[in-house]
Amino acid sequence: MNSQLLGRALGTAGPEALQRAELSRRLHAIQAAPDIRFDSREEHGATTQDGPATDSHAHYAGVNCIAIDRFEGRYLISGGAEASIKFWDLERSENTQKYYINRPSAIVKKSASSHQYAITHLSFYPFDSMAFLSSSYDHKLKVYATEKMTASATFDLDSVIYSHSLSPIADHLLVACATQHSAVRLVDLRSGASTHSLAAHHRAVLSVAWSPHEEYILASGSLDGTARLWDIRRSANSLGVLDLEDSVGIVGEDGLGKNARSREHGKTHTDAVNGVVWTDDGRHLVTAGHDERVRVWDMSSGANALSHFGPIIKNTHLSTLLPLLVPSHFVGPGKQVMFYPNQKEILMFDLFEGTLLKRLRVPGVPAVPIRGSAAQVNARNRTTSLAWRPGNVDLYSAHSDGAIRAWVPRPPEEIQAENEEDEDADSVEDESRKRKRQALDEVFRDLTKQKITFT
Repeated sequence: MNSQLLGRALGTAGPEALQRAELSRRLHAIQAAPDIRFDSREEHGATTQDGPATDSHAHYAGVNCIAIDRFEGRYLISGGAEASIKFWDLERSENTQKYYINRPSAIVKKSASSHQYAITHLSFYPFDSMAFLSSSYDHKLKVYATEKMTASATFDLDSVIYSHSLSPIADHLLVACATQHSAVRLVDLRSGASTHSLAAHHRAVLSVAWSPHEEYILASGSLDGTARLWDIRRSANSLGVLDLEDSVGIVGEDGLGKNARSREHGKTHTDAVNGVVWTDDGRHLVTAGHDERVRVWDMSSGANALSHFGPIIKNTHLSTLLPLLVPSHFVGPGKQVMFYPNQKEILMFDLFEGTLLKRLRVPGVPAVPIRGSAAQVNARNRTTSLAWRPGNVDLYSAHSDGAIRAWVPRPPEEIQAENEEDEDADSVEDESRKRKRQALDEVFRDLTKQKITFT
């Protein structure tokens, strides 16, 4: 950083380089923020006074998905395994002596007019943060108004909806839905029609994503182990399959794809593909599969970029699992950083090199019953979803133990002081346990010394 400041003072480095260096430094300083909490226990008759803040939960049965609005970066929505949706204002947290506690501003509970089963995916309307979309295991896609938190439209697709996607640039307002059916379903928000489908997969579709630069291009991942590209303007919609054994791609007659044949055979992963994500420039596609591999694809030719992320990737759950790609202006040209939601940690990679940059350990939250309810949070702590807060260097994660966790840049001095406090607390706890053990040993010795007579 000092070299960048010196370069700026001498006029050899521009303001963009200085800004990128600072953003990159803060990105690599991201750590868990244990003082930021998401707590909705008052909904179940409990308050933060009933226990330590580490017992706070956003959804008592587990958080399946989260999303943050792309305009202000202020509003977060979360979907739970108990079928509820909660709306959080990140700028209205309660500041106590030790914690910043976020409480839901609005809640959509399970009812006849809302979702009946667990929420699978949430997304803000790409052109206005005052609306969002939700999908569920109850076969329904719903459009909500954030002001009233009421459903303004409902589409029943007669099949489990694993994820959905609405183009951030298109005028057509088509929502692509990955369902238990083998065809990608398209829902038209203008006409209300949901009959159009894209058929080529042989098993359930688990993930879909519109291109950020080509409004009619769509990517999908399926249980059949393939990721496909689609052009919805064509009668034969499928553009072909991404093949893991092809590192050259289809270049066509001119090297740019002219008159190139589409590839209809091959495997993207050796097992189910449950995550597809585009880079923000639309030049690469990232896929995640049950073969515990993450692959990067060059979209100019469909070639496998051969990025290798090692054996630490874990991915076995049927639900959609989406890697998070950091906005490209945080790093230099030709660079990209990816956060991957591993089971009990979040992995930070260089996307194109496959280099592991950081492992973010997820703090554990004990499973505790909620007062007035027979429910108990899921003890298995699996990271289910990641969301980036625009305009900040903040990362948020959802977990099956019911917690939403925040990750923010923290200076090394603060982390070291926190570790020292934890060590002091552990030493005090160890001393207490030692005294209790000594007292029990003394009681046992006294009992064994006494002579016992049976009559």
